Amino acid sequence: MDPDVMEIDPPPLASASRTRKPRKVNLEVIDVEQYHVDKMNKGKAIQDGYNPSSHVSNGVIPIDVDSYTVVLNDIPTGVKVVMSTTQPCEFQNYSSKGTSKSSRNSSNPFLATPSSAPQSLDFASLSASFAQNNQTVSSSAVQPVDSDASASSSSAEAVPSSQANFLRDFKRFDTVEDFSDHHYLSKGKASKQHSKTWLKKVQADWKILENDLPETIFVRACESRMDLLRAVIIGAEGTPYHDGLFFFDIQFPDSYPSAPPKVHYHSGGLRINPNLYNCGKVCLSLLGTWTGNKREKWLPQESTMLQLLVSIQALILNQKPYFNEPGYEPTKGTVSGEAHSKVYSENVFILSLKTMVYSMRKPPKHFEEFVHSHYFVRALDIAKACNAYKDGAPVGSILKGGVQGIEETSQSGSKKFRTDVAAFMKTVVGEFVKLGIKELEEKPKPPPVVNANTESNTANRKRSRSSSIKEFLANIGRCVFQ
Repeated sequence: MDPDVMEIDPPPLASASRTRKPRKVNLEVIDVEQYHVDKMNKGKAIQDGYNPSSHVSNGVIPIDVDSYTVVLNDIPTGVKVVMSTTQPCEFQNYSSKGTSKSSRNSSNPFLATPSSAPQSLDFASLSASFAQNNQTVSSSAVQPVDSDASASSSSAEAVPSSQANFLRDFKRFDTVEDFSDHHYLSKGKASKQHSKTWLKKVQADWKILENDLPETIFVRACESRMDLLRAVIIGAEGTPYHDGLFFFDIQFPDSYPSAPPKVHYHSGGLRINPNLYNCGKVCLSLLGTWTGNKREKWLPQESTMLQLLVSIQALILNQKPYFNEPGYEPTKGTVSGEAHSKVYSENVFILSLKTMVYSMRKPPKHFEEFVHSHYFVRALDIAKACNAYKDGAPVGSILKGGVQGIEETSQSGSKKFRTDVAAFMKTVVGEFVKLGIKELEEKPKPPPVVNANTESNTANRKRSRSSSIKEFLANIGRCVFQ
């Protein structure tokens, strides 16, 4: 057992969450302690001007295009995006396949790295441009994973209908009765009354989450404590976080929306990102836990919970988290910087595997069956990726159905990374087997085959040896008596 992972017996599976409408109560305003910027810590200020699907009164979403990467995901029809068009944008498919119930007007979310000189673009025409310029790895550039790998079977073929159906029916947003294990449970009471402004904003956030969550983020709100939320984000393909589950406990403070929400990451004691501390702190200028200019901070009239969650997914759990560290971003693209980034991402994937084990052994309340079903469905894909990494594939290079093209994977994984993956893979596979993945069970070695001819030859050799010994002793006796 790895010393970084605590041995915890898995709790019994729970049924899916019940749906109830939020109750209206009379409320009043009470100030609470706010987060303060800790400039001594090493958390990186994530650029968070991106506001995906926020309901801005002018129908325009502003994007600071010089400083960061944004995800354009589930933006409603008619909303305009302010971004640069003076230079070509680079696009990359940045989420799992399929569409959410809120993506009726766009087929896939994209990752865009724009330049400068912003202007307003209609999202419908922008989507058409994305389709033409998408530089996602084509089928001709995909190389199949070694067919001799122990997990060569397709996940879809091995997944029983019960787990697949559960995940299909699991609502992206729902309400639950209580959160007895919530990080912020002791920071308030069910009988607490809030202002009408607070209640109106929270209900508006609930509505946005219910309608517009992307397919890789799931949220549960508490009926008896409307100030509490729990969210899980699925790590994106092409990053060292792929296929992992990352949980966050959230609280709306009494002064919300004037003050940003409070967010705690379920770390399991592991530091998997410069912005996600092993104590659970989430370092982000949007939360007020790091410095940033006015547009990078929480804007009471514009910022939403959806913006916050998608910012964490796209800007923190990204492809090269090393450059989130303060002072390291200028080295991006340099030989030294990219080399350090590669080593950091390899370590992040090992910690992500440990996070998987931690989540399977101690799933957060109301997500127990979701965690088990998610890893049941993805177990073979995760095992395939680990086998590819053991054979030298770079971390994050595994896409659905194969390895990225040679131009995308010019460097192989380090020797230490291959060794670490092989060592910890045994623990991960052991947890998958406990979930019922029989394809990953170690097959007992058959006993050596002994045929009749072999047994006969062995017996003849023994008899021949015995006869030779007896004849030798008889000769010795005759020599003595003579």
